[in-house]
Amino acid sequence: MPPETPSPDAAARHEGWHTLRRFLPYLWPADNPALRWRIVGAVILILAAKAVTLALPFAYKRAIDSMSVAAGPAMTIALAFVLAYALGRFAGVMFDNFRNIVFERVGQDATRALAEDVFSRLHRLSLRFHLARRTGEVTKVIERGTKSIDVMLYFLLFNIAPTVIELAAVAAIFWFKFGWELVAATALAVITYAAVTRWITEWRSALREQMNRLDGQAMARAVDSLLNYETVKYFSAEKREEARYAQATRAYADAAVISENSLGLLNIAQALIVNLLMAGAMGYTVWGWSQGKFTVGDLVFVNTYLTQLFRPLDMLGMVYRTIRQGLIDMAAMFKLMDTEMEVQDAPGAPALVIRQPSVVFDNVVFGYERDRTILHGLSFEVPAGQQVAIVGPSGAGKSTIARLMFRFYDPWDGRILIDGQDIRAITQESLRAAIGIVPQDSVLFNDTIGYNIAYGRDGAGLPDVEAAARGAALMPLIERLPQHFETEVGERGLKLSGGEKQRVAIARTLVKNPPILILDEATSALDTRTEQDILATLHAVAVNRTSLSIAHRLSTIADADRIFVLNEGRLAEAGTHNELLRRDGLYAEMWARQASEVEEVDEAAE
Repeated sequence: MPPETPSPDAAARHEGWHTLRRFLPYLWPADNPALRWRIVGAVILILAAKAVTLALPFAYKRAIDSMSVAAGPAMTIALAFVLAYALGRFAGVMFDNFRNIVFERVGQDATRALAEDVFSRLHRLSLRFHLARRTGEVTKVIERGTKSIDVMLYFLLFNIAPTVIELAAVAAIFWFKFGWELVAATALAVITYAAVTRWITEWRSALREQMNRLDGQAMARAVDSLLNYETVKYFSAEKREEARYAQATRAYADAAVISENSLGLLNIAQALIVNLLMAGAMGYTVWGWSQGKFTVGDLVFVNTYLTQLFRPLDMLGMVYRTIRQGLIDMAAMFKLMDTEMEVQDAPGAPALVIRQPSVVFDNVVFGYERDRTILHGLSFEVPAGQQVAIVGPSGAGKSTIARLMFRFYDPWDGRILIDGQDIRAITQESLRAAIGIVPQDSVLFNDTIGYNIAYGRDGAGLPDVEAAARGAALMPLIERLPQHFETEVGERGLKLSGGEKQRVAIARTLVKNPPILILDEATSALDTRTEQDILATLHAVAVNRTSLSIAHRLSTIADADRIFVLNEGRLAEAGTHNELLRRDGLYAEMWARQASEVEEVDEAAE
């Protein structure tokens, strides 16, 4: 027998109603009267189908009663009621399907609108949110939440609501036809049926969760073992792996047996309640017939009504479980939507206007976590049109500068100015439109080369793409490819080499044509020959732009107009390459160390 399951507390019930209230505006859109009329039409069809269903037992009863008298006109009457019964059953099916046809657009539009809102909200959340959450986990929350909507709507509107209407109508009919005794017995049976179904379903839900967990555990062990095939062989651990997998599969099998047996227990309990009511109601009708109170047709009348009534209730366990899970999934999705946006435009913020694309960091203090400061009052200026490099040891805060300029985060203190305008006082869209970046790891969309290059600017045409490809020295590669710009690059651009991906990223930035360019260690992952080719391209791209090169290899930025050396989030040194070498400080030390590493590599190669 199932254990006693605690009922949901008031907070859980409140959460369910709150979730439904959040969803209602999508179901009843204020700006779409056509969808509202569809909902009204669907409700009318629900009522029509239920009216026909409730009338069917009357036709059935009259046909039986007509057959219990002598032949003649009675046969014609009985045939007429049989025909009416058949037509009524057809009409019920027809109304139900018309209802589905009318309502389908409502459900799909509600799902679509909600999914679009969630997707839009995710793009407005900060980088901190996306770094902290697994992408697969986020997409799964959205998938579950949106998929649950359609199923929940169907059960709430087309199962629960019609069943409630039918319960009320059957109670009224039984009251006037048979008296309060049959109404009380039916009500008691329905309440008991619902309570038992809910009780066992709660138990089965817990079992199902356990099954899913054990199934995932078995799958994880199998995948982990096969991915580490060589390691297993190295340590002759086949039997250990088999034992671990067998333990997980046995636990899953045991849980599956209990779950399936609980379904049998639910079916037996439901059948017992239904058949006890059937026996009592039909026995009461037979007794009334023996007293001359009821006709033979009344026996069929009662049986038909109870059969119709309990047919949707047979699905009560699944309906309850689906709605409960749907509310949980939708609540998780709404919680995702309610995540606070860390970076927002100021009310009435104007667009960035650039005349001289200068960049200023004014006493900027920032850290990703409050207990760890990355930038300690960092100040520097990049004059318009100059090529500036930012270097320093790992962890000095170099890449953080690029993230702050794009306003993925806001500084704790201080200001970042572009052409004298505080970037917190302008729109994010205009800010990001003015800055281009070639990152260290150029991630491409799983589409064509042409699509990835054109992504730099909305509305870019083929001439723009071709010009950018030429500027990025990408045309020799494209001309060698059979499908040219229509060549698929694969997921994250994995069909291209590192250098080819970087050139696509450069071309994409050329299409954007921004006045400010950030090169975030754009060549650090490339071999020396490819690096030199890419550097030549980048130098050409940076002409007539304000550029910041964030670099690890100092040889790549030695010709910069000015070099800023960061150390532990502070500006340690600034000057040209030669000035910094003469100063014999941190930059000179880094240069000497890298030069000695190159010499060691050359000696090893010889």
